[in-house]
Amino acid sequence: MMTDKPGIERRFEQSLFASRWLMAPMYLGLAIALGMLTIIFLKELVYYIPQVLEMSADKMILVALTLIDLTLAANLLLIVMFSGYESFVSKFDFDVGADKPGWMGKVDFGGLKMKLVASIVAISGIHLLKRFMEISDLDTATTFGETEMYWLVVIHLTFVVSGVLLALMDWLGAKTNKT
Repeated sequence: MMTDKPGIERRFEQSLFASRWLMAPMYLGLAIALGMLTIIFLKELVYYIPQVLEMSADKMILVALTLIDLTLAANLLLIVMFSGYESFVSKFDFDVGADKPGWMGKVDFGGLKMKLVASIVAISGIHLLKRFMEISDLDTATTFGETEMYWLVVIHLTFVVSGVLLALMDWLGAKTNKT
């Protein structure tokens, strides 16, 4: 379809559209951060493996929660990298076959937002659970006092309420668009 726009306006709009590629280095930076997170995960794993025979069940649960926390953060990075790149920069144009995650290419900005909030709430919940479990350790309980626990709960509840409100806004928006 041809437009009757003047050349300067058309070039300006093409430049604006091309500026989306300025996001590409940011997604590359997230891939590097994913590699860094993998190194931290492996470092934690290597640190705790020799201690496993001397660990109490509570300590092992804390280790597992730490590893889950790192894994959820890595999942969050992947979701942002893939969905963000496909939503704002360019579609992936290679066939990954059956290895392609089911959500890839199907998550729009609203879905990305909900996945981000859900991941943040899960990470916050795991962090809070780890702190609750550390209370049995008297040294940790005194250094990580009542005020800090209060604020961790408040922050976690803020994430939960924000997630519920975002879901409600998306639901209302979808309902409004259907009518």
